[in-house]
Amino acid sequence: MATTKSGIVTKIHLIISILIVVPVAFLYGFNPSSEFDIHLDTIDELNAFKAIMGLYLGFSILWVLGLFRKNYLKLALVSNMIFMLGLGFGRLLSLVIDGTPTFAYIFGTFGELILGFYGLWVLKSSHHRTTNT
Repeated sequence: MATTKSGIVTKIHLIISILIVVPVAFLYGFNPSSEFDIHLDTIDELNAFKAIMGLYLGFSILWVLGLFRKNYLKLALVSNMIFMLGLGFGRLLSLVIDGTPTFAYIFGTFGELILGFYGLWVLKSSHHRTTNT
């Protein structure tokens, strides 16, 4: 992993995303009701949340590759930006249509939007082009 200032600026949101998304993936996959007001009753619901877990873990693997391999960095940055902004804007839409969720989801919405817009800023800046890994 790059230790330069540019490397840290370019990759810090990937590290933060991995540290948050991996544990949340396992919570969604194996015990969503332990942290969230979610109660799954059917095998289809359990299956859907295991699929979400797999999706989250798959993206996390891509972000790890972006941390350590220069040829994966841009793909990691773009995928992270889309992932976070997609979640954030989806949650904003739910806030407008469905009402106010629990604090964890409100906090998550702001975090996802911050990480997504930070990723957009990194992509628009020259930081990701000057990072040496």
